[in-house]
Amino acid sequence: MIKLITLLHRKPGMTREQFIERYENGHREIGEKCLSGHAVRYVRRYTRAVASEVLSDADLPADVVMEIWFPDQQTFDDAMVRLSTPEAQAEIVADEEQLFDRERMVSFVVDEYESTLD
Repeated sequence: MIKLITLLHRKPGMTREQFIERYENGHREIGEKCLSGHAVRYVRRYTRAVASEVLSDADLPADVVMEIWFPDQQTFDDAMVRLSTPEAQAEIVADEEQLFDRERMVSFVVDEYESTLD
């Protein structure tokens, strides 16, 4: 399994609620369209501080942690080719400009090791 993680920040001036609403009822649909047939999971994990007296939401490293899971390297590579087409990029970037602080985007692949707890 290949897992791509992207840390995303909302556009300055957007509230957390506006950001989630816009992502879930707009950008998510573009992601689903582009990833269909390639990814096996597409998950958005919206962050919030655990204890506001220690750390505020503004101090968090991202507003959302996006995870996309692929069954294998070839499927991941095929999806990246599809996402990099001029047509896909035009749609994705135009929407991202309305939603994200694109200069702060960070993407990476992780290797997972899971513990079995009794």
